[in-house]
Amino acid sequence: MSEILVGMKEISKTFGKVKALDGVGLTLRRGEVHSLLGENGAGKSSLMNILAGIYTPDEGKISIKDKDVSLNSPKDAINLGVGMIHQHFKLVEVMTAKENIIAGYEKSFFVKGAELSKKIRDISVKYGLEIDPDKKIYDMSVAEKQRVEILKVLYRGADVLILDEPTAVLTPQETEKLFDIIRNMTKLGCAVVIITHKLNEVMEISDVITVLRKGRNIGTVDKDKTNTMELTKMMVGKAVDLSIERPPRGTQREVLKVVNLTALKSDKTEALKNLNFSMFTGEILGVAGIAGSGQKELCETLAGLYPVTNGDIIYEGESLLGKNPREIIRMGISMSFVPEDRLGMGLVASMNIVDNILLKEYQKQEGLIITRKPSKEKAQKIVEKLNISTPSTDAHPVRLLSGGNIQKVLLGREIESNPHVIITAYPTRGLDIGSSYLIYDLLNKQKMKDTAVLYVGEDLDVLLELCDRILVMCNGEITGIVDAKEADREKIGLMMSGAHKEEVI
Repeated sequence: MSEILVGMKEISKTFGKVKALDGVGLTLRRGEVHSLLGENGAGKSSLMNILAGIYTPDEGKISIKDKDVSLNSPKDAINLGVGMIHQHFKLVEVMTAKENIIAGYEKSFFVKGAELSKKIRDISVKYGLEIDPDKKIYDMSVAEKQRVEILKVLYRGADVLILDEPTAVLTPQETEKLFDIIRNMTKLGCAVVIITHKLNEVMEISDVITVLRKGRNIGTVDKDKTNTMELTKMMVGKAVDLSIERPPRGTQREVLKVVNLTALKSDKTEALKNLNFSMFTGEILGVAGIAGSGQKELCETLAGLYPVTNGDIIYEGESLLGKNPREIIRMGISMSFVPEDRLGMGLVASMNIVDNILLKEYQKQEGLIITRKPSKEKAQKIVEKLNISTPSTDAHPVRLLSGGNIQKVLLGREIESNPHVIITAYPTRGLDIGSSYLIYDLLNKQKMKDTAVLYVGEDLDVLLELCDRILVMCNGEITGIVDAKEADREKIGLMMSGAHKEEVI
């Protein structure tokens, strides 16, 4: 047995009325990759935030290298060799990699510059991180920024590294490179914790897996003694079929055409660059790309919420250019949009389910008095159909619902309007496995009704299983559109990095 670096025993943590952790234990050993697996809200990040000194536990003991410790800040943790790389990077964009790495650690940026660069390069080479210390953060790819974050904690002497959802923003090639780096770190004596919910990646990189469910430790298993079905059962509490059905395509009639579409960001740089594609009835068109490739702007442009600089959006021969959502509705076009920001853009957080449904319906009513009865009936129908857990449809603000139930309300409302086109941006983000597969099923049912569906997703495996075609984006451009049945995961990864379809086929 290898040396125990960290022991956490009977850790409990409460936030208000929510028991995030209930007597959880964890053991980390030198040279091991330990995956922390669980659905959203299982307590994974809370447990690791305690180990990183961000939260303090209400109960429990932590030992690091055989010494009982009290961690009151991230500085306490890093001084004891524990560093955390967060899902959302904490880097200063206008500074160099070197300046970010030593910020808050060295007394001055201007002392021993050449020596610091050499030290950072030495660590970089040692672990296979390949970073230019003098490169500005804003000139780096997402994968490079992640490597700077890893270097930052290694530079401070960490030998226990916590990575929170490290592959969420990476291409398949970048993910493989990260796994090589992680293997290097464990060979050199580090313990690495990966917080994730991606079972295929857990089985590829882990030595040991701990599963949390609803704040409790369900079990710790060796990777070689388990499989994805067993892990799913531990995560959810029951066996779940992880296959995604892909019904045959429908009538395949072109319903929406995008021609030479260009849109600018607020800083006048191009968010979308000369996009050309079509959406067809009875088809799910997936959109793949690393975060920030223009997916959000594309969805909002199609929905009439983002200004177009050049080009056209044509719905069955009619231009939608310059039309806002209300004008699109008045044209007799039923278009549904499920945005990335559910409560900020999709629903009104302080309103109940009935009133949020009424927002989609009131313009259709005649006269001066708005009748709530149809919306109340529709709300009840959606709650029953999608199994939404709520005390009431007309007396309970949607902000008090769980993330999964909020998403079900939003998607249910949009689907009930019998749309011709559905635009969905990350509809399963933050949802548990059961809710995610329910949403895949709902989208497939819309496809079978000959609706044209646009699905923006971050899980490439889901895109390949669910969609009929996949549109790949990089830096606001379309690098290619491929048939999902015949698509190659690695080639899509190259296209996500900027290679065009013609270059990789």
